[in-house]
Amino acid sequence: MRLIGNFIWFVLGGVWMGLGWWIAGLLAYMSVVGIPWGKACFVIGQFTFFPFGKEAISREELAQKEDIGTGVLGSIGNVIWFILAGIWLAIGHVSSALLNFITIIGIPFGIQHLKLASIALSPIGKTIVSKEVAAATRKSYEEATTAALGNKN
Repeated sequence: MRLIGNFIWFVLGGVWMGLGWWIAGLLAYMSVVGIPWGKACFVIGQFTFFPFGKEAISREELAQKEDIGTGVLGSIGNVIWFILAGIWLAIGHVSSALLNFITIIGIPFGIQHLKLASIALSPIGKTIVSKEVAAATRKSYEEATTAALGNKN
């Protein structure tokens, strides 16, 4: 089912938003300071081409520790990203979602565009994994959090 969903997504417009992400990545790579944003653009662009069966999750949640992109610097990076490119990619995804919501068959694609719009607003500190890995990570993270809270009480 994922294969069919990804094929229909790609043909009906996913390719254009994926290219939009890659263009944003190329523009970011033009400056040395933009390389972290460029890398994120190419990863999320690949996700945008074929989103079904994958999910964006926090790297902190995946590794169960903070890194440079999930801390204060990541937050500052996301603010800069939002101002320079994130808002425009999010508007593109929301516009595509509205077009997809016109038909019944387009509703799942519209929902996916809305998920991608939220990622477009703050991509730094996120990584793309399969849905199975995301579910296992969330379960493990939840268990670790519960255990840590239990030790405090």
